[in-house]
Amino acid sequence: MTPSTPQLPVTLRVNGVPRTLTLDPRVTLLDTLREHLHLTGTKKGCDHGQCGACTVLVDGTRLLSCLTLAVMHDGQAVTTVEGLGTPDALHPLQDAFIRHDGYQCGYCTPGQLCSSVGTLDEIARGVPSHVTADLDDVSFSAEELRERLSGNICRCAAYPNIIAAVSEVHAAQNGTAQPEKGQ
Repeated sequence: MTPSTPQLPVTLRVNGVPRTLTLDPRVTLLDTLREHLHLTGTKKGCDHGQCGACTVLVDGTRLLSCLTLAVMHDGQAVTTVEGLGTPDALHPLQDAFIRHDGYQCGYCTPGQLCSSVGTLDEIARGVPSHVTADLDDVSFSAEELRERLSGNICRCAAYPNIIAAVSEVHAAQNGTAQPEKGQ
């Protein structure tokens, strides 16, 4: 006879709604969202943290949900693509992705969108990346976007369209011109 796995109570605020579950402590946040809460927008790609399809926001910070356990986020706010906007009130990035054809087949789009939201927030807060030249002056650029979004794989190669969409939203939010192509 094998011993049963203990179940733990976990409360997550998912897309603004408190959800209390009793889970096996080994269940990933990704599987919790998809299998227990039936939020299938977040995709299971590689299940190894290499493709970014499972990217969500946890307390506003982008996170690969396949690499973290749900119990580690008890009490935290989780935003999935379903929580970014609605068909009648799209998030500005969702709207820009549509207009710039940044979604192509759509499989990676939820992770791309959540990662893009997190990326714009990181830049606004002055969080440097690997390519930031001046750690005291984190500036928006296509190079910063490419570096920060490099963990999100798009097999359709919509990268230029994604960069254009995120650049447009950044410009609209900050009243600035978009970076020139190639910058």
